Amino acid sequence: MWRQHRGIGLILVLFLGLGCLYSVTTPVFEASDELWHYPFVERLASGQGLPVQHADQLGPWRQEGSQPPLYYALGALLTRGIDTSDMATVRWINPHADIGTITRDRNVNMVIHTSHEAFPYRGTVLAIHVVRWMSVVAGAVTVLAGYLLAGQVFPGDRIVALATASVTGFNAMFTFVSASVNNDSLVIMLCCICLWLMVKYVAGRPSTGQWLLLGVLLGLGSISKASALGMLPLAALTILFTAWRHRSGKDLLAGGLLVSLPILLLGGWWYYRNWRLYRDPTGLSAFVAIVGARYPVPTLRQLMGEWKGFVMSYWGFFGGMNVPAPGWIYWTLSVPGVAGLVGAPAYILRAYRAGTLGPERRLQLGLVILWPCLLLAALVRWTMMTTASQGRLMFPAITAISLVMVMGLAGLTPSRLRALLPVAMSVAELVIAFLLPFVTIRPAYAPPILLADRDVAGLWPRLDVTFGEKMRLLGYELENDQVSPGEDLTVTLYWKALAPMQENYSVFVHLLGANDLIIGQRDVYPGQGNYPTTLWSPGQIIADTYVIPISPATLTPQEAKLEVGLYRLESGKRLLATADTGAKIGYNVRFGRIILP
Repeated sequence: MWRQHRGIGLILVLFLGLGCLYSVTTPVFEASDELWHYPFVERLASGQGLPVQHADQLGPWRQEGSQPPLYYALGALLTRGIDTSDMATVRWINPHADIGTITRDRNVNMVIHTSHEAFPYRGTVLAIHVVRWMSVVAGAVTVLAGYLLAGQVFPGDRIVALATASVTGFNAMFTFVSASVNNDSLVIMLCCICLWLMVKYVAGRPSTGQWLLLGVLLGLGSISKASALGMLPLAALTILFTAWRHRSGKDLLAGGLLVSLPILLLGGWWYYRNWRLYRDPTGLSAFVAIVGARYPVPTLRQLMGEWKGFVMSYWGFFGGMNVPAPGWIYWTLSVPGVAGLVGAPAYILRAYRAGTLGPERRLQLGLVILWPCLLLAALVRWTMMTTASQGRLMFPAITAISLVMVMGLAGLTPSRLRALLPVAMSVAELVIAFLLPFVTIRPAYAPPILLADRDVAGLWPRLDVTFGEKMRLLGYELENDQVSPGEDLTVTLYWKALAPMQENYSVFVHLLGANDLIIGQRDVYPGQGNYPTTLWSPGQIIADTYVIPISPATLTPQEAKLEVGLYRLESGKRLLATADTGAKIGYNVRFGRIILP
């Protein structure tokens, strides 16, 4: 028995290894919405109960406080014995973070990271990792559900079953989500298990206990995330198909009652609570009120313009949707993925001709294909309400999508070589998933390299401007001195700390055109967002690169210059700039000559 399933055992071990790798590589609060998911867990762990959402009174959980509570309650149970009184210290917000935006000069970190996060973990950091590990386990169960799903539809084809599991588990974005504090991991697991059970039931005659199990899992899904509600029509179809096959009204009644009652008992209270509080049983109106509704409502054609980001976030778009993988990775995975989806009919036709696709199998395949379609329709509707064009939101159907991809890839080759393309895609995903933490995720949050005085001895042009006796701007380097409207200007500033700083100062870099009009601007913490001034020690020197987008509406030709200064974000107060001669310059320093032809 165990020898027969060694393949899935190996895949699960590899997935768990990847999950742990992503968990320890991704800094805390830098996974998808973890910045808001974990405070919900912490609130429940501290015994404060469920939050009541008000758009004008936001807690640290923001919109995630509108989510069904099961995932957060499980996380709270696992971490309630951990002292998380240091959460405010660990959750040190980067006020300038470029969330949801791809930049060339980083500043992608949503929080500031310190040695407090180092191993051995303690306090809030430990609690976050414990909940992440819970998510990794849920991800492993999802991978197993993919294997079982494919084995149920094609019981004689272990290649398809193993490839479905590996294409699911080695998807870097799925691994990333599964290694974070995010309720997606639980709802994905529950939906994928439910899909497997429904596919199994529709080909047989479920017992009372089996129907009850499906109802319990759907009920748990309903208090995990609203997307699980999309499975209810699928469950209804399963009950109808089963009753129709056996010409049994008793099966219809029993299945309906045994599935619906657990859903009502487990989830009814939550939707009633939402109705009482928000006059909306799903609570999504409170969610949208916080994140903001889309206005005007986009058309389907306009949504197609967001397709690129949708695809990227299916294969691997990290951080706060601001840390992309190298571009070639999306092509490497999208080409076989799309080929698989398009080629699936060829595999189905081959199975039909071989006589292995009877009426039960056709019903099973219908459910497998219908579920991603239902989920996509719901996601399109949701994206019309608020910005949510993210492929990862299709992961509750990831096992079905992976199965269809694998079927298509297997169908594109002769029968004796049907394993070639699915195995090739699985290996490619595995290699990519292993590399991305080292080549993409970790470098995005790396602190700046500290320089010595000898490293900047030959720096030219020199400025040697001191700001408030705290920091000195030693000099700068321009990547080019000629840019056009709509392009980027790249400048590297060399900063030196002169004294310990008790306050965090933001750097502003302006590009001033004619009449001192700002035609480009960048405001960040030093170190490309990763090294605020309170972390500096006297004598430290860093080279800080800023990429300044030039306004496309800039008139040309003209000359421009740079303006740089330091200020307190909370008050707007700037530090006084002093030249090396001791002369006071003002609250900024201007330099450089940039041509806009």
